[in-house]
Amino acid sequence: MIDLDLLYEKKQIFGFFAKQFSYPDKMTFHPSVLEGSLNPSDPSYKDVKEYWDKMHTYSLDEIQEMYTYTLDFQKDATLFMTYVKYGDSRERGQTLARLKVLYEMLGLVMPDSELSDSLPLMCEFIYAAEWKGDPRAQQSFSMLLAVLEDGSYHLMKALEKYESPYHSLVKGMREEFKACIRREVPAND
Repeated sequence: MIDLDLLYEKKQIFGFFAKQFSYPDKMTFHPSVLEGSLNPSDPSYKDVKEYWDKMHTYSLDEIQEMYTYTLDFQKDATLFMTYVKYGDSRERGQTLARLKVLYEMLGLVMPDSELSDSLPLMCEFIYAAEWKGDPRAQQSFSMLLAVLEDGSYHLMKALEKYESPYHSLVKGMREEFKACIRREVPAND
């Protein structure tokens, strides 16, 4: 079960992830971006800091080239969270439709040009959505995080293979997911 209150507290971190998984520009790596998003006590801090430090060894042109080569041209390192598992199958289409309904149900208007399983969009949704008090939130976010967890696992493994700095970023994001899973304590009989 997802701890929706804790996930809500982590909205700022997911805003950071949305920006980092989008095509990089001059502001992507401005020092205030990291400072305003994470604390050393966050589960993702170590991995994100490793990513951040690595990325600062490259020029913006090099980062943009790396982003395009790795995340746009490598099929196994796609930012579309259902693509590796489903390809262009009917199941993927159904998942995309369910995600779109979820976004619209909680007030996000999807751009027509974007697929609902885009990692930057999914992180942006967690950052921007207002779900407190919505009785549908638990089930909806369970589905969203299941798609994110599954897709990001495949992405993380591919990025590790390519020795990409983005590997640490995905790993950090997954640590934030794990922190939001409420562990069920068995009842004493």
